[in-house]
Amino acid sequence: MGFTPQRVASVRCVCWIHAISGGWSFLHKTGPMDELQFDGAVAVISGAGRGLGREYALFLASRGARVVVNDFGVAISDTDDDGAAPAVNPADEVVAEIIAAGGSAVANYDTVATVEGANAIVQTALDAYGTVDICVNNAGQVRMQPFANFPDEHIATVISTQLMGTLNVGRAAWRVMQNNGGGRIINVSSGAGYGGFENSTVYSMAKAGVIGLTIAMANEGVPVGIGVNVIAPYAKTRVGTGFGAIPWSDELAEWLHPRMVAPLVAWLAHSSCDVSGQCFAVGAGHVSRVAFAVNDGFTNRDLTPELLAQHAADITEWPTKPVSGPDSPLMISMMSGYPGL
Repeated sequence: MGFTPQRVASVRCVCWIHAISGGWSFLHKTGPMDELQFDGAVAVISGAGRGLGREYALFLASRGARVVVNDFGVAISDTDDDGAAPAVNPADEVVAEIIAAGGSAVANYDTVATVEGANAIVQTALDAYGTVDICVNNAGQVRMQPFANFPDEHIATVISTQLMGTLNVGRAAWRVMQNNGGGRIINVSSGAGYGGFENSTVYSMAKAGVIGLTIAMANEGVPVGIGVNVIAPYAKTRVGTGFGAIPWSDELAEWLHPRMVAPLVAWLAHSSCDVSGQCFAVGAGHVSRVAFAVNDGFTNRDLTPELLAQHAADITEWPTKPVSGPDSPLMISMMSGYPGL
């Protein structure tokens, strides 16, 4: 399960998307590959009753994974807590679909928002299958409100599920993976985490936190064989909503169908994947690496506001260099001339 983590970190709040030539070239393969199978590997997927999570569960099960389908079974509401919960927990429907297709799956209905709930989700995997090899942290409730008037109770809803839920389930799965010699974790962020859009401030904060969490998890995962990546799906999971300036239509829903995201999750979840610490934008058949970058900047030990104003062009130049490693200008510039070196 060896891999080399490639770190993504933010210094200047500018991010750029780097499209990888050939889509899957970082696999270090140029010819046809055998179909990736999971051969009984155990996957825990939170929020897997509907939308993106459902597609991840169905895809992994179709490739031989045994799946814990978690869903809290709440109503879907992007603005408030109103709405009726489904009469049947959608996790049961996904499990039934997997079993009908010849796969293996069990349902779990616990919340990701508490440590106890997260532990119970992972315990379901241990009780049913004895281990956890893959964890996909997909669950989270969405609330979209103007920044100034965002209700306090809705802030807690978003943070406790989107960010803390990822932390809670990730930690519970990590302990099992560490004892077993490794595993794969895929966290789910959003383009809102590095781009933002109208009324998304709290949601964007949580999803940006997921990216930072992933980077740190990946660093810690190196010595214990745990690979951790984060994805930002572009998919239509809400009927009637457009995509930027593109209005809703059945064609748009099909073009940005959630199933188009599942292959990336499967690749990152596979034991042969040696990529870790990366963020990927994915949707409509397109996959791109997303990274934070820095420029050469400006250095002067006697900084003043006036000097910064004079060198604003240097400071704000479009960044193209990595934030860490030997090719990063950060440590070199900051520590240039330091007598202790």
